[in-house]
Amino acid sequence: MTDVNLTDVAIAEKLADAARQAILPYFRRADLDAENKLAAGFDPVTAADRDAELAMRAILADLRPQDAIHGEEFANVPGRSGRTWVLDPIDGTRGFISGTPTWGVLIALSDQNGPFLGVVDQPYIGERFIGTPQGAHMVGPLGRRDLGTRRGATLDDAVLFTTFPELGSSDEEAAFRAVSQRVKLTRYGMDCYAYALLAAGLVDLVIEAGLKAVDIQAPIALIRAAGGVVTDWQGGPAHEGGRALAAANPQVHAAALEILSRV
Repeated sequence: MTDVNLTDVAIAEKLADAARQAILPYFRRADLDAENKLAAGFDPVTAADRDAELAMRAILADLRPQDAIHGEEFANVPGRSGRTWVLDPIDGTRGFISGTPTWGVLIALSDQNGPFLGVVDQPYIGERFIGTPQGAHMVGPLGRRDLGTRRGATLDDAVLFTTFPELGSSDEEAAFRAVSQRVKLTRYGMDCYAYALLAAGLVDLVIEAGLKAVDIQAPIALIRAAGGVVTDWQGGPAHEGGRALAAANPQVHAAALEILSRV
């Protein structure tokens, strides 16, 4: 039954704990089997993805049965509260099956206005980034600290991340390259961990295309809570997926958006 004494953040942390427990026994196992979800291309899914999402869904069915669920691996569950838990059990499965520790568990809670609570959890490192309307913080091996984006960064001084050098369509890749030519440093391949680093004040821009809602809703809530900006490439909402521009502050966002919005 619903436990009215548990806060939304407490529920989100229970979900993240359950996902950690389900996922870690699979990580860096040489015999882990990855199925391809695409007929053309490669979009892997593993037992770890499915087990983690099922574990989180079981908690929500018990503690928040009135809320909807939108997950990566299983069918959506309707709700009656106007709120939706958005779950990506392993964001970065390609990295997961390669043994890199930059994948993460994404948990968001959204309403009609979009996500307002977001968790980016990295089970192997033991880092958890949490964004709420009251602010953002992380808990990791060195303890707890509040998070804040870099407020003074400009485009020329920016650190930029994306997951793949081959970003989306040829036009989207060209737009990304145009931004990349202006910044101080461009790096690749961090999946959701790049958004966490932006919230922590270490990265200034994350630019992506071809996202799903489960990929971006938790990062949106986290980065906004830390003082950053997340939109699509036209300056509109990004929480339904597609193209996303995450920025540390309004000025670096505006400078990158001026380039990307031409696509």
